[in-house]
Amino acid sequence: MVRIGYKASSEQFGPSELADYVVLAEQAGFESAFISDHFQPWRHDGGHAPAALPWLGAVGARTERIVLGTSVLTPTFRYHPAVIAQAFATLGCMYPGRVILGVGSGESLNEAALGIDWPAGKERLARLREAVSLIRELWAGERVTFEGDYFRTDKATIYDRPDRPVPIYIGASGPIATRFAGSEGDGFITTSGKAPELYSDKLLPALREGAARAGRSLSDLDMLMEVKVSFDPDRRRALGDTRHWAALALSPEEKTGVEDPIEMQRLSDALPIERAASRWIVSDDADEHVEQIRRYVDLGFRHLVFHAPGPDQARFIELYGEEVLPRLRNIDAA
Repeated sequence: MVRIGYKASSEQFGPSELADYVVLAEQAGFESAFISDHFQPWRHDGGHAPAALPWLGAVGARTERIVLGTSVLTPTFRYHPAVIAQAFATLGCMYPGRVILGVGSGESLNEAALGIDWPAGKERLARLREAVSLIRELWAGERVTFEGDYFRTDKATIYDRPDRPVPIYIGASGPIATRFAGSEGDGFITTSGKAPELYSDKLLPALREGAARAGRSLSDLDMLMEVKVSFDPDRRRALGDTRHWAALALSPEEKTGVEDPIEMQRLSDALPIERAASRWIVSDDADEHVEQIRRYVDLGFRHLVFHAPGPDQARFIELYGEEVLPRLRNIDAA
């Protein structure tokens, strides 16, 4: 079955407005909603960065069925993993079966502003591995004493825990982290719009290898693709809507070491609109959207979370709910 989700763009909208959009998404038939936990947005002017933890609790109270999660949160710098274990255990008690903890190794844009000495990727992944292990130990046991390379607890107990642990999804865009997701994650999160061979030749083999190491297969994972789409009957409007998110089109080399939203904004504003739109499926044709999305379903992704770049999210939710989602559900039946 294909599951349909909505990306709540915390970098673009304030917390109350964003909550309203998730309520609309649930009414339109979206089955999940995911929010990034950014301390700073991609751009300074018009940017937002609501805290994910209180927001999830508030939105859970305003909705009935939609599954809520992070895509992604970094449980290794701004937060001690035990704090995240406690917070998501609480959310799991309040909204059983409706909460997902999505984690990643982080970005300097979100951490360096707090005076954190940003380490290399190898250490960031090692921290994430240890954090996931500690979170699971705290959910499973009592009086947990943990002696890791980066984190420690002394006879710690999470007193309020749901009947079943909150699933942990691991976000990754490279083979090493993806291998870890395959071996330790309940789900795998990645994003669309990159070279097709990255998914087919690097990420999926790594995910499969990681799963095999744990005695599992890809069918044991919820494979989540965050799909970047700009859909509008006016194609020029669909193209122009991507401008706010031009930073996503910057190469890793262009973004490396950029820790200030003002500088990130300057770099992204210098891009031509065609490049700003390069990560997005931009079209006024619902069938074209479905055909381009189909390639991710064919790769095995069955949880599709749609991220729209435009300022009028209510319009997107209505249009996509009416024009595209019914066609997407037919993919599974074809």
